[in-house]
Amino acid sequence: MNEPKRLFDIIRYQLKNFPLDDMLAGKEDGTWKKYSTQEVINTINSLGAGLLNSGISYNDKSPEGRDKIAIVSKNRPEWLMIDLAVQQIGAVLTPIYPTITVNELEFILRDAEVKIIFVNDAGLYEKVQSIKDKLPQLREIFSFERLPGVKHWTEILNNDPDLLNRVQNIADTITADHLATIIYTSGTTGIPKGVMLSHSNIVTNVLASIPCFPPGEKMRALSFLPLNHILERMVSYLYMYTGTSIYYAESLETIGDNLKEVHPQLFTTVPRLLEKVYDKIMAKGSELTGVKRKLFFWAHDLATKFEINKNLGVAYTLKLSVANKIIFKKWREALGGEVKAIVSGGAACQVRLIRIFTAARIPILEGYGLTETSPVISVNKWDVKGRMFGTVGPVIQGVQVKIADDGEILCKGPNIMMGYYKHPELTAEVIEEGWFKTGDIGMMIDNKCLKITDRKKELFKTSGGKYVSPLPIESKLKESMYIENAMIIGAEQKYTGALIVPSYSNLKQWCKENDIEFTSDSEIITNEKVIEFYKDLVEGFNKYFNNVEQIKKFELLPHDWTVDTGELTPKMSLKRKVIMEKCRDAVKRIYD
Repeated sequence: MNEPKRLFDIIRYQLKNFPLDDMLAGKEDGTWKKYSTQEVINTINSLGAGLLNSGISYNDKSPEGRDKIAIVSKNRPEWLMIDLAVQQIGAVLTPIYPTITVNELEFILRDAEVKIIFVNDAGLYEKVQSIKDKLPQLREIFSFERLPGVKHWTEILNNDPDLLNRVQNIADTITADHLATIIYTSGTTGIPKGVMLSHSNIVTNVLASIPCFPPGEKMRALSFLPLNHILERMVSYLYMYTGTSIYYAESLETIGDNLKEVHPQLFTTVPRLLEKVYDKIMAKGSELTGVKRKLFFWAHDLATKFEINKNLGVAYTLKLSVANKIIFKKWREALGGEVKAIVSGGAACQVRLIRIFTAARIPILEGYGLTETSPVISVNKWDVKGRMFGTVGPVIQGVQVKIADDGEILCKGPNIMMGYYKHPELTAEVIEEGWFKTGDIGMMIDNKCLKITDRKKELFKTSGGKYVSPLPIESKLKESMYIENAMIIGAEQKYTGALIVPSYSNLKQWCKENDIEFTSDSEIITNEKVIEFYKDLVEGFNKYFNNVEQIKKFELLPHDWTVDTGELTPKMSLKRKVIMEKCRDAVKRIYD
């Protein structure tokens, strides 16, 4: 068949060119249940027929008039099946993060006028059920897990020949510019906005991103970034197009075990998870003794000096080859032993980590984009000639980028969203003459690769009128194994301060080595020796910053920031307003 134009064309492209026995796979009762390409196609057709039979409408051409179906679930094979089934009957999928608050869930379900929702488990069912009385348009709730008194998702399957023909007839009428999905951005500020993406928006992004990925046949990918995130969803269709099997991790806690079971060649992640992997590796290295310890840190030190697209000399190359055989081989084994590349997105990744992992033959392909851009704007490529440390890589084919006078990155191309659902005025604010305003500050390096320097809205001005970019400072601080997270503050203040969450597991080890009794997280950060230790850490980092950016005072915090507790977005970006409110006493102490 010809190049896919609509998302659901991609699965038929796979069936014709490289049908798989394990197109999708998920853990059920401790074993991997695999679904072939043909099985998935049969299921999505039956799902489509069942949705039509339940009264889902498809014939209204306006985004507001089309019926919406929601998913609030962890990643699993059924997720993509529902996605494909909804597309084929012209309805619109509205995916929702499983960690969403009840208030935000109610807002999205009401705003999108969702008719049917699929939930993962009992907890999410109860969350939806608690607000169902406030949502008169919500007809039915289906669950992926079997729950007493709750309709199982398989109950909607229908194989009536007339309905199956109707599914096909409707699919034939759907064009590339048809609305495929509405994704509500959680964002770091304000109420959620529904980003409308067409089939063409996402399909063109898939096709343009394929040359950036490693080639190979019958590869496996492990999926654990939420499918509600446009990156994981777009990449899922890229996997589908290239005949890559998708295995779904059971949870974030089981990723390590699942990597060793699946032996994937590819997976996507956010920098925060990479940082945690790195910290675990370094913690294990610190536990070594004697020659093993010396070799570990010799190899690590060697990796910190690694460069790409540069002749590093025979001696260095030979040493790195030895390091890869005796040390980094174990790093690769911890990731399943067959990883060709890891794609990182959603936030800035520490350059140091990318350098070290790449030296260890675990290439990190950092990219950049937004939900509104479907999402990829640029990405470092599998081919080393298309990679540059410290940047988010070359702009992908078919997409244009220019830098505005104030440094803001503007983007134009077939990947730019249709607009914000029900908010044409907000759409007009961010799209002018086809150029989308990303809200990010950046520059082109060597007229080749895009570099992000900050978020426009996160720049702040001190009372002295000087601007401070918090992201690079925060990223630098997190290079320390003793700092779990950090937020730079100082808007309209005399100096720059910092809220710091210690890495308590590493701090506990440091206390043990320095004969300091570790009682509890909240008590240890009041210990004078610990405070002095962090003062020295911060002072060590201050030399990298100009005078205005240097941290004059900081506060250590007793609790980590998480998605569940509300300080982080699902992409693990800081919700700065929330943190400022929750930590107002600590902020007050910094500026008293």
